[in-house]
Amino acid sequence: MDFFAQQERARRNTRYLVVLFALATLLIIVLVNVLVTALVWFTGDYNLYVGGTGWQGYLRAFSWERFLMVAMIVGATIGLVSMVRWMQLSSGGKSVAVSMGGRRIQGFSEDRYEQRCLNVVEELALAANMPVPALYVLPNERGINAFAAGQGTADAVVAVTRGALLQLNREELQGVIGHEFSHILNGDMRLGIRLAALLKGITFIGDVGHFMLRWGAYGGGNRRNDRTAALPVVGLGLLTIGWLGSLAAGFIKAAISRQKEYLADASAVQFTRDNQGIANALKVIGGFLPGTLVHAARAPEMSHIFFGEVRHRLWEGFATHPPLEQRIRRLDKQWNGQFIERAEVRYGVQPLTEDAAQAGVGRAALVAAAAASVLADEDFIGEMGIDIGADAVAVDALTAAPPEAEIADPEIPPEVEEALENPLGASAIALGLLCVRGGNEAASLEAVATHGARGQAEAVEDLLPLLTGLAPGERFPLIARAIPALREMSTPQYRQFKSTLLAVIRVDRQTDLFEWCLFQLIRHYLDPEYLQVERSRPRYRHLKKVRGPLRQVLSVLAHQGDGSSEAAFAVATDSLDLPQLTLLPLEQCSVAEFSRGVHQLADCYPLLKPRILKALALAAADDGEVSVVERELVIAVAAVMDCPVPDDFALD
Repeated sequence: MDFFAQQERARRNTRYLVVLFALATLLIIVLVNVLVTALVWFTGDYNLYVGGTGWQGYLRAFSWERFLMVAMIVGATIGLVSMVRWMQLSSGGKSVAVSMGGRRIQGFSEDRYEQRCLNVVEELALAANMPVPALYVLPNERGINAFAAGQGTADAVVAVTRGALLQLNREELQGVIGHEFSHILNGDMRLGIRLAALLKGITFIGDVGHFMLRWGAYGGGNRRNDRTAALPVVGLGLLTIGWLGSLAAGFIKAAISRQKEYLADASAVQFTRDNQGIANALKVIGGFLPGTLVHAARAPEMSHIFFGEVRHRLWEGFATHPPLEQRIRRLDKQWNGQFIERAEVRYGVQPLTEDAAQAGVGRAALVAAAAASVLADEDFIGEMGIDIGADAVAVDALTAAPPEAEIADPEIPPEVEEALENPLGASAIALGLLCVRGGNEAASLEAVATHGARGQAEAVEDLLPLLTGLAPGERFPLIARAIPALREMSTPQYRQFKSTLLAVIRVDRQTDLFEWCLFQLIRHYLDPEYLQVERSRPRYRHLKKVRGPLRQVLSVLAHQGDGSSEAAFAVATDSLDLPQLTLLPLEQCSVAEFSRGVHQLADCYPLLKPRILKALALAAADDGEVSVVERELVIAVAAVMDCPVPDDFALD
């Protein structure tokens, strides 16, 4: 699916969700008013009884003033509950995984099934041009299931059940996780969080009814009065309305979720380049007695984000996922209708087969995460000490990666691979890359010793000879692989690490583009783990509103190639229908202005972002060869804009 189709589908689903939610809220308001009017009619409470029998008396008991008051109360309650739930869920995918009983799988896990899954997640993340998301396991779930949660790639997590780890082989596990990666990249996670928050507001009325029913049954203790005696009746009415709200919520989830599951299945094939992996995983589920069932208490509330159904459905109309057979037939046209029956693996005591135990990471895919993300914002400019008005730190002095430096199959030394498995080693790699790049290793090491954690300077010094030999195209993939280990730090450790990074960057009193990108890469993917991060909001509907930022960013990219900068810039502006833009001189392409420009482009409306990325890709490829720097910049801008890299530009 191309970018425009992805963005349009996300917008259409969001509009669809808003309309359905509004209709469900209106239905609940009407039903609550029906209940309140009935109580007034039968009890004559508050002197509102107006006499009459049958429907005539009921209609006379109706009051528009009361209707509007009830509508305001119910609407405010639903809105407040939805907002509170949204705040809980929007804190990141980690909170969703933990609420399901998930446990973080660490890089040093000795469980071979967990380690195999970590390797699969790493491979697919790098192939999808994104950092490795945190991986969680639901240890008490026998069913084969998985989900992805979060607001974006920065705080995304992938969770799998223990049953999926034990029952699926490596290729099948790749298919399932590839399906979840599609939800991450297509924005389905964010929609799923919104859906869960809004539906909680709808079903909350039933929770109130349940509480009132129980309270009324016990009479608030031993004391009873007329009002207490009416509580069970009111509670039963609200419980019934809540049940109807749950039905509406089920319909909404089914309407929103089904089609995106087909699309995610297809995307899994694109990621893994094999349709049999995910098709066979579905066949194994069909032949496995527990199926995809999940027994966590909160699973039904979040059923729409899972790989498969979490509960049995009496009626297919409430199913959040398409029938298993239909999903398989779309992936495997030659399927004979037979599921795969496999003996259940319990507790992981059986040894992994040779092919399932393979943990090799696709090295070509590592380069795909080379410039994972930069988050341009005003705070960074202040933190880095960049003078907004100065052009002294120009881009040509910051990027010196020649095209011949590109590598197709980087070989990482074993000592570096080992360091990637723990927070101290991963942080030493990040600091070491800055020390090597800065050219003043002695002063950089002194800054690490002064500001860093105990033992960090020694770890950096040990890794420096190995990091010095890395080609430019190998450095950012290494940082992308270090992100999972860095996420294992505590909040004080992260703050100290971040301040140490800044201290090393400031050693030479200037900031180059590599340092800026590396710092923002770490900050973009780690800040959501420890801090409340303000996300970009769509503000610009037309490209004319961002002509200045576009000119700055396109000029920086145009100056990186070996061909004509004017020609590369012209190709980009022609594709955007902005021929009036002119190329900035090289001395005006500062890091500060580039940072500001990328940040502003991130605030464009979704349908504009793919056009901008396409223009950047055209400019990068104008001379017939895409250098490491050009590739990093395009992928970096894509990450900042929270938009996938064009398929024809992604690295293989």
